[in-house]
Amino acid sequence: MDKKALVESVLKESGGMVRLLPAWVSRVFLPPGKRLGLPDAAYDAGERGYITERWIASTTPAENPIRTENEGLSFLATEPPILLKEAIELCPAAIMGEEYSKTHKGLGRLPKIFDNGDRLPFHIHQTQKDASKLGKKSKEESYYFPENVPLGPHPETFFGLHPYIVREKRHDLIVKCLEDWEHSDALLSMSRAYVNVPGEGFHLPPGILHAPGSALTIELQEDSDVFAMFQGRLAHKLLDKESLTCNVPPAELESAGMMALVNQLDWEANGDPYFYENHHTPPVPVENGKQPGGDEWWIFYNTHKYSGKKLVVKPGGTYFCRDKGVYNILVWDGEGRFGPLDVRGRSHDKDEILVTHDAAVKGVEVVNTGATDLSIIKFFGPDINDDAPVLKKYP
Repeated sequence: MDKKALVESVLKESGGMVRLLPAWVSRVFLPPGKRLGLPDAAYDAGERGYITERWIASTTPAENPIRTENEGLSFLATEPPILLKEAIELCPAAIMGEEYSKTHKGLGRLPKIFDNGDRLPFHIHQTQKDASKLGKKSKEESYYFPENVPLGPHPETFFGLHPYIVREKRHDLIVKCLEDWEHSDALLSMSRAYVNVPGEGFHLPPGILHAPGSALTIELQEDSDVFAMFQGRLAHKLLDKESLTCNVPPAELESAGMMALVNQLDWEANGDPYFYENHHTPPVPVENGKQPGGDEWWIFYNTHKYSGKKLVVKPGGTYFCRDKGVYNILVWDGEGRFGPLDVRGRSHDKDEILVTHDAAVKGVEVVNTGATDLSIIKFFGPDINDDAPVLKKYP
């Protein structure tokens, strides 16, 4: 089979757009929230835990203790299916555009939905300085909490540390909790929680401690899966301490002990007394984004690493969107047409599409053929939307 010819043929037939298959990812940390639209029995992944995440247009493999082939990677809905990662390697200019593909090796971002039945453990994602030591990439991320979905038992997220801990350099408090792994959940008493408000979100650079709440969350992040779990016990389960140390160079762990983990924190950012003001991301109207048929808002912004929009088309309405580069969509609610393709929210074979650079720049007509709003999330990689908003810096 000539895979390159197949990819080129599919893109030509659909005007530069192609459907993608959902990528389901298991985690051992928590039980599922069961809001991903799977049959109940499908959430149980046996010794690998539970299906709690769906990765969207992903070229990033999941870093799980028990690996399965291609977990986390998306496939084009071709016959036979082809890995999106492979399609980009075979046809970089056709998918990402001639100029963008010269300066970017891939899409450079990872959208996902995470659906946990409880709050996640307190953890960090390494900065590029620390991730590079193991040949990996940092993980900056942003959250959006969709509306009209059950929030779960703990819809609040802990971020950072109390400012006094950082101001007084109380590294010893963190080290003590990490050394007493069985009782490391005491770390949450050193942090502040913020309510997960549907329709809003947060932007989180790497190196900041956080424990995401149980609200169903659409996330956009750098294409990486590095982490360090600082909280060992959660939901009556004790995690393997390997989840804390797996992304620390062994030599640093041997010489510095738990201080090696403390050294991975962005200490100043964790103690920001204006954390909410500097990281809270409510929707921002896209300039000239209002049309008779619908509206667009920025929902992922405040970084050059990625960006994202929410498009809402009214029942019976039409919206023409022209964008600056390659992106992918998740149809969240409603039904209609996206260019030549039929789409439907919560329908796993009709809710995920990749839009190539040329198609994005040319523009796509979106039509709502249903009786309710057609809601679509658009995900972009680095260096595409230089006009995305930036939060005012406090103080």
